[in-house]
Amino acid sequence: MQAPSLGGVTVPRGDGKTVIRVRRGASLTDFADKINANPASLVTVLIHLGEMATATQSLDEETFRALGGELGYDIEVVSPEDEERELLGQFHIDLDAELAEEGDEDLKPRPPVVTVMGHVDHGKTRLLDAVRSVKVAQHEAGGITQHIGAYQVLSHHEGIERPITFIDTPGHEAFTAMRARGAAVTDIAILVVAADDGVMPQTIEALNHAQAAGVPIVVAVNKVDKEGANPDKVRQQLTEYNLVAEEYGGETMFVNVSAKEHTNIDTLLEAVLLTADAALDLRANPDKDARGVAIEAHLDKGRGPVATVLVQSGTLRIGDSIVAGGGYGRVRAMLDERGDNVEEATPSRPVMVLGLTSVPGAGDTFLVAPDDRTARQIAERREAAQRAASLAKRRKRISLEDLNEALAAGKVDNLNLIIKGDVSGSVEALEDALLKIDVGDEVDLRIIHRGVGAITQNDVNLATVDSAVIIGFNVKPAERVAELADREGVDMRFYSVIYSAIEDIEAALKGMLKPEYEEVQLGTAEVREVFKSSKFGNVAGSLIRSGEIKRGTKARILRAGAVVGEGIEITGLRRFKDDVTEVREGFECGINLGGFNDIRVDDVIETHEMREIPRT
Repeated sequence: MQAPSLGGVTVPRGDGKTVIRVRRGASLTDFADKINANPASLVTVLIHLGEMATATQSLDEETFRALGGELGYDIEVVSPEDEERELLGQFHIDLDAELAEEGDEDLKPRPPVVTVMGHVDHGKTRLLDAVRSVKVAQHEAGGITQHIGAYQVLSHHEGIERPITFIDTPGHEAFTAMRARGAAVTDIAILVVAADDGVMPQTIEALNHAQAAGVPIVVAVNKVDKEGANPDKVRQQLTEYNLVAEEYGGETMFVNVSAKEHTNIDTLLEAVLLTADAALDLRANPDKDARGVAIEAHLDKGRGPVATVLVQSGTLRIGDSIVAGGGYGRVRAMLDERGDNVEEATPSRPVMVLGLTSVPGAGDTFLVAPDDRTARQIAERREAAQRAASLAKRRKRISLEDLNEALAAGKVDNLNLIIKGDVSGSVEALEDALLKIDVGDEVDLRIIHRGVGAITQNDVNLATVDSAVIIGFNVKPAERVAELADREGVDMRFYSVIYSAIEDIEAALKGMLKPEYEEVQLGTAEVREVFKSSKFGNVAGSLIRSGEIKRGTKARILRAGAVVGEGIEITGLRRFKDDVTEVREGFECGINLGGFNDIRVDDVIETHEMREIPRT
């Protein structure tokens, strides 16, 4: 039905029960199409609700709910999973139906996928080195994993050679989101705890992610070769977090290892396989088009976009038309962790894929499409939806009531950032960590662009327009770009360790905060006698009770505990016949209060100054 809305505009009304489904980051135009309304009329309704938005601007969920409540519609924002399902449904691809149609005879055993988690510097990368016998830590900045990757190793178990897939996740707390996303594709988590250090904050953080994902855990008690190592203490500490060792009557396997000395590595791999066999049904159908997840991706100067993907079901082959996130293309080549060519990748097999048009994000799903045209259309739809959702997330909501105040106060200070990195996983993790920095409501951090690859002239131009700082993570400017940035006055910062970037940005945000001041009492004086002077007016003969009284400071006058004078300047101090600049506790002096003459015996003169409070 039609009913006049606020301001006299006519908008189709709902009955309060009509459900309208909108995707993340939808605009007023999208919503108007669903209710057969004029987008301009919805803009007017929003203005009357105290919100400002254009017809094509991406809106957040809260704004849509307010608009729906006003017009009598129940707005349901589609989850990313449902959005993906609906998108693929438009191309007659139903992943749920595929799974439902698979019988036991179609499913074949697949290797377990293992994520290595734990506190920074507890030896996760070195443990993987020991497992793979490949040195990785020495190539990492500060010995800290900055990228994520996937590798497959072979282990002998009960006379059979069985593969295990390892996903290496970065170890610093900034990568909470990456750990969580890693756990989403993980069958088993290895929790690395240093025997000489015990359970640390990030150990608990990693443990919580694995338990929230319902992933079985094997605990690797590392560094047992070090002096002061106490593996039993680690076992006792972890019982508080529902990880009870088998030797204590629990179900969790604990293995004492030394990554440095390569001790008990085979035992750890055996524990992983035993846990997989006991707790999990690891099977997948290899005889269908491949489905899986992009683990990491980067832009290679010679080979273009390169994505490391983990096949979860089906078989990926050279020549397949593939969609990964917003990228698409035909698989030109596949490489394993050693750089050798691979013809096909079966479930749980990680491979590097060449042939995509753009770099997908870490954690983006990939699938094989029926043909190149379908792959391109799915990728374009995905990219458009992702861009709209990103705009809605970034949108700064401001009501009409706040607008005048914001303008009068010079608006909210913004620190605009452009992030460029060598791999998508690190860029995403850095963005998530930076957006979590909280220094109050006075300063707003906005990430206006992020991408993979070298810093380009376009990045500098964007930074010039939006007064942004460019953050380069393991990348440098392209040719002549540094000169352009210098000429335009664009600040570029380069990092190889992510938490160094976080510390710098947090310091910059705190530096943008307006200073806060507090009043600090300097001294008090009791008036013992009042002298009348034709030259100076009334002079207070006083005894300094506490601190010191300085000439030029501000004072207030207290009489019987009540303030009778405020903001008065101490214009003169005299000791006997001498003018002085300050008088300390216990001494007597004459105090001249400038033009303030209402001074009496027993009044208290209290001096103070305003000091800036350091931001913490």
